[in-house]
Amino acid sequence: MNSKHRKTLEAILAEPVNGNLEWSRIELLLVAVGCTVIEGSGSSVTFEKDGCKANVHRPHPGKEALKYRVKLVREFLQQLGIAP
Repeated sequence: MNSKHRKTLEAILAEPVNGNLEWSRIELLLVAVGCTVIEGSGSSVTFEKDGCKANVHRPHPGKEALKYRVKLVREFLQQLGIAP
């Protein structure tokens, strides 16, 4: 995990929830921590690691992840035991 990934992780875990994170940064972080990306139909994408899965819809037409997406990713990362 490089410094950009660490900053993204800190932003995901920050309180209050940041609803202005670029989705591409979140995806890159999840790949960097070892998640497998499974493309679904449309904007659906599933991230899987160690038997844990998170199913999310990519934001469109904007590129920012809304708060509920950030919360979902936060919970997924906590499930995996990933901390800054």
